[in-house]
Amino acid sequence: MKKFALITGGTKGIGKAVATCLADSGFNLILTYASDDKNATAVASELSQSHSVEAYALKADISQSESIQAIYDFLMEKSLHLDALVLNAGLTCRDSFENLKLEDWERVFFANVHFPVFLIQKIVTLINPGGCIVFTGSLMAVHPHSVSLAYGVTKSAVHALVKNLVKFLVPYKVRVNGVAPGFVDTEWQKTKPAEIRHNIENKTSLGRFCKPEEIAEVYKMLIANDYFNGDVIVVDGGYSYK
Repeated sequence: MKKFALITGGTKGIGKAVATCLADSGFNLILTYASDDKNATAVASELSQSHSVEAYALKADISQSESIQAIYDFLMEKSLHLDALVLNAGLTCRDSFENLKLEDWERVFFANVHFPVFLIQKIVTLINPGGCIVFTGSLMAVHPHSVSLAYGVTKSAVHALVKNLVKFLVPYKVRVNGVAPGFVDTEWQKTKPAEIRHNIENKTSLGRFCKPEEIAEVYKMLIANDYFNGDVIVVDGGYSYK
């Protein structure tokens, strides 16, 4: 029987690594993205050819409420039910506390908290019993820092959502978990100045950033193991050990 996973933000960074990992396990994929049509199409095509799975690229911007309906309509049009939903896409705002605007605060909250809640509400009946939802949380919900107040607070809310949604999803026989990555060596992290990267590495007991494929294995574990429910797994390589 075919297995399907929908991954928001599934064509770049952690999402792409998770998509590749799940394709290795035979999952067919629906990968949402915000704007880069060329890259998204190429990633879906590459995964389809290299892993002999179905892979769709679906344009659905998490900052837009109409994307919830677009995802639902796509699943209905294709008559697809999901075995895994990975809520990976997120937004941040790095304005200083003094310059932070209400509209930017609300934009980050909508993308990181409101969108996944109401997407789940919309498509939960299209998730097969025994299926699993996995949120992408953040180490910044565990070790707050001064770079983005909105991001840290919304990711704390994501961790709370994982715990709270457990009871609400019991009638659907759907599990929900989360991964709280530390510093993962994605394209975005690679653009950090060398001095900042070095400072992060010095705070991590393993002395390096996490590889995308390493974090992806944790998502796969949460999906595959039927006894994980309501858990947020921190994967930070021993961050702030000193």
